[in-house]
Amino acid sequence: MATPKKYIIEDPSLNILEDPAVTYAAAVPSSPFLNLVRGVLHLLGISGQTTPSPIRNNADFIGIIREGVPKKSLDHLMDNTGLTVAEISTIIRTSDRTLRRYTARQKLNPEQSERIIELAKLYSRGEEVFGNMDAFKQWMNSTVIALGNKKPKTYLDTSLGIDLLMNELGRIEHGIFA
Repeated sequence: MATPKKYIIEDPSLNILEDPAVTYAAAVPSSPFLNLVRGVLHLLGISGQTTPSPIRNNADFIGIIREGVPKKSLDHLMDNTGLTVAEISTIIRTSDRTLRRYTARQKLNPEQSERIIELAKLYSRGEEVFGNMDAFKQWMNSTVIALGNKKPKTYLDTSLGIDLLMNELGRIEHGIFA
């Protein structure tokens, strides 16, 4: 049995400084990307673990996607986001019956894993923008005028839909309401 991979979170904002880090430690405690990575790993139930290759940017998620996200991480994501098995099945394009047959350690395929990582990033960002997960989940289930009076959840089945929601979160964060 292979040992589970562990993930290191590396803050890219701290790498650009050439002076001693002690001088800047109080000024740059964390970056937005670092917060997003922590949120993603927490939502997937793999926070606090490490790997030989740190997560410094979005490209570093590719290895996780290619390897496949384990079903137990998907279960953890569903517990944290309130998404049902039926909703997740539609989002990752598999039947709920097939999904229920996966063992906890069984890996999802790369396409499904990519969608799971995108969902975790979206929900992590939403929690950050709204201040807590419950407020974000309420928004996800509400009709939104800027989305053509549709619920944000209806956009979760495509990458472009998730990008649209991420952009909308940016507008909300900056007080730009359409």
